[in-house]
Amino acid sequence: MVSGKKNREFSHEDHSDNLLGHAWRLYKQGRYTELMCASLRASYVIPEVTRSIHVTLLCVQHHTKDRPTMLSVLLMLVSDGALPTPKQPAFFSEDESTCKLDFASSLDEYTITELYPR
Repeated sequence: MVSGKKNREFSHEDHSDNLLGHAWRLYKQGRYTELMCASLRASYVIPEVTRSIHVTLLCVQHHTKDRPTMLSVLLMLVSDGALPTPKQPAFFSEDESTCKLDFASSLDEYTITELYPR
C-alpha cells in the first residue's frame, strides 16, 4: 500500500527482487522512504511510514511463530513502543542470480490433507 505497486507486477532494474525483496533491501539499508509512492511524498509522516513498513516486514516472516497476531499488529501501529527486529522474509534471496522459492526447509512443517465427502 505504501509503494502503490503490486507485488506481481513489480520489477527492479538493478536486481531480480519482487516487491517484498526490494522492501527488505531498503529496510536493511535504512532507506524506507524510497519505497513510498510519489503521490504520498507530499503528505507523509516519516515515523508513520517507517513503522508501517517495519510492521509489514514482521508480518511476512518465514515462520508463522515469528509473525505477530492481528491484535499485535494493531497495537504496534497505534503505539510508539519499540518493535522487534524482523527476520529475512521467506521469499528473499541474497543471490541475485537465482529467483527461487525455498520449499525444502519448510517441507516437513506442513501436511496436505485431502477431504472426501461422504
